[in-house]
Amino acid sequence: MHFKKLLFLIACFLFFLSACKDKKKHWVDTTALNNTSELNIGVTKNIKAYLSYATANQHRLLDSTVLAYEPVVDYFYDQLNYLPVWSDTGLFKPIAYQFKSYLDTCLSDGLLKTDYHHQVLVDCFDRVKNDSTSKKNDSLWAYVDVLLTDAFMHLIKDCKQGRLVPDSLSYSNDINRYDSFFVMHLESFMAKKNINALVHALEPKLSQYQLLKQLLPAFVDSMDTRNYTVIDQLISKDSITDSLKLVRQMANRLFEAGFENIDTTTAIDSLRLAKYILGYQLKNKLYADGKISIGLVNHLNLTDKEKFKRILVSLDKYKSLPDSIASHLIWVNIPAYKLTYTEADSILLVSKIICGKPATQTPTLMSAIHEIVTYPTWTVPMSIIKKEMLPGLKKSPAYLSKKGLKLYDQAGKNIDPATINWTKYNKGIPYKIRQDAGERNALGIIKFNFKNPFDVYLHDTNQRYFFNNSMRALSHGCVRVQEWQALAACIAKHDSTYAEPNDSIFYNIDSINNWIANKEKHRIPVKNKVELYIQYITCEAENNKIRFFNDVYDIDKKLTAQYFSHL
Repeated sequence: MHFKKLLFLIACFLFFLSACKDKKKHWVDTTALNNTSELNIGVTKNIKAYLSYATANQHRLLDSTVLAYEPVVDYFYDQLNYLPVWSDTGLFKPIAYQFKSYLDTCLSDGLLKTDYHHQVLVDCFDRVKNDSTSKKNDSLWAYVDVLLTDAFMHLIKDCKQGRLVPDSLSYSNDINRYDSFFVMHLESFMAKKNINALVHALEPKLSQYQLLKQLLPAFVDSMDTRNYTVIDQLISKDSITDSLKLVRQMANRLFEAGFENIDTTTAIDSLRLAKYILGYQLKNKLYADGKISIGLVNHLNLTDKEKFKRILVSLDKYKSLPDSIASHLIWVNIPAYKLTYTEADSILLVSKIICGKPATQTPTLMSAIHEIVTYPTWTVPMSIIKKEMLPGLKKSPAYLSKKGLKLYDQAGKNIDPATINWTKYNKGIPYKIRQDAGERNALGIIKFNFKNPFDVYLHDTNQRYFFNNSMRALSHGCVRVQEWQALAACIAKHDSTYAEPNDSIFYNIDSINNWIANKEKHRIPVKNKVELYIQYITCEAENNKIRFFNDVYDIDKKLTAQYFSHL
């Protein structure tokens, strides 16, 4: 028995080598059967042989095609005794045509057909259609069947989880998902024969996702796919070589944009370059000063191709969120510097925010507001003490008093900073630094607490003038909210509206306003917690257009380089 199996595999391999001499072929040419009733028997044997070979050869078929989901595919066929799924006695089933047609246009759902053996499948479908001999080729039918199944498994995982999920969390590496996800959905498609309904059922229901996806086809239709000069953003001011490089890149990029008839073969003096930059800034409604800035570089580097990658990354980020999200939620988008309070897809509040600096980034997280604090004190995190306050204390013990801060020991006793030898501390201090409540407090006059491991929260600020800035990545990591009064009102209304008969809701927005007017400190428990999502999405649908935001932490730059560098 083993000897016959070995002979069969050797025969397949020899035929395969012969087929691979023609680079247009992606399949194995084996002996065409004269009797189509015998075809399924040969297809079954070939499916098993292909998968046996792929298992032993790092998921590769004989023509080096990689089965991205080979363990899942093998598991599925093993349940069926390796019977074909997509064809029967020399004819494709309707589900095969429907799935192949979906791959032709799957970009509308933010999916790339190149990820799912598309061109190979097109070649195979054409061969079956145009070559009568191929219709009896059991090896070809087996090859197509395996590729279609692999493509299907890959696609439904991308619909559900996206492409950014680490391998350790991917459904493809969770054997418990083989039946409950992969097999279940393929069997569902085979029964219901509606790929669009299946894809829609797997995708996020969030309105932000749906609106962005709806705008993708129109964006792609008008997309400029040319490659442009990338301008380096990290230029040393002390390096003459780097400065010349930057000038050359800027001149090349403006020339490529077709804005000025720049002779890029000769040196560009600073005055001429400033003139070109000023004209470009005015045309594109940017801040016009004729100078090279991070904002200008970001604008020039954000080509249509880069925008396209950002859209794909953003769609996949939504897929990382839970399936079920409450109808009431607070959504903070870091790159947009914006907070929205949503109820049943109706936006009740939009507020500017200030988020963390690139060096002290606001983390992405999911939590829920459980407490409001009026007139809070601020206990300085040790990370800020080590980086900022300890160096200041070493220079002058008066550093804290100038900033309205006080020093306390572990027992809560106020300590005079002048009595401490600060030079002996480098990695931290055995004291607490706290700022009393009041108008000078860094948290402002209200704070919204939620559980998280990063020691961050939403709050007011004593530097409200920063909300006038267009670039508002300025905090140590917490989120400062401009419309904190409106946010408090939304939370209070939600808490009272959804209170159970036995709930003791002892506050409303009027009581909060009174406590603030009287400068009273209160810790207000929120019984009906409001879900909070702090996310990092660099593009979103707005007024039927896609609006792009600065990748302030360079997170999407790294993700696009990792996952979409081939585009």
